[in-house]
Amino acid sequence: MAETKLMPALWFHTPDGKTDQVTHYYKSLFKNDFVAEAVIPLGETPGGNAEMCYVSLFEQSILLMTTAIEHHKFNDSFAYQIFCNDQSEIDLYWNYLTKEGAESKCGWCIDKFGLRWQIIPKNMGELMNRSNAGSVLAGQTKIIIDQF
Repeated sequence: MAETKLMPALWFHTPDGKTDQVTHYYKSLFKNDFVAEAVIPLGETPGGNAEMCYVSLFEQSILLMTTAIEHHKFNDSFAYQIFCNDQSEIDLYWNYLTKEGAESKCGWCIDKFGLRWQIIPKNMGELMNRSNAGSVLAGQTKIIIDQF
């Protein structure tokens, strides 16, 4: 893993405390933009079986931790934004993450592990400068670029 001064650490819950469910889920979506290192087994902890795995997502280093007993659920106070080149890329990420997750408003969604994402076009700032942008955005769940 690339050395970095600051790295997010995300704590997931899986029924068996294993990271493979998490890494497989994200690898299926992000393909070569998601790289997982070897699993670090932590064994039995107060949270049940636990593991760690360093991953890279779009070259961003992240520590994934999993425990068999849920510690804290993810919530709206932390999310990742994905800046997309076009509508087909928005559709790809949105459809995958909401398939077993949930839609929210304004391009926000929740994946099957409860992690929050905002899937937006990389020119979102430009789109928001249009006269009808506020009302268009307020009426959308998934961003539909052509509606701006």
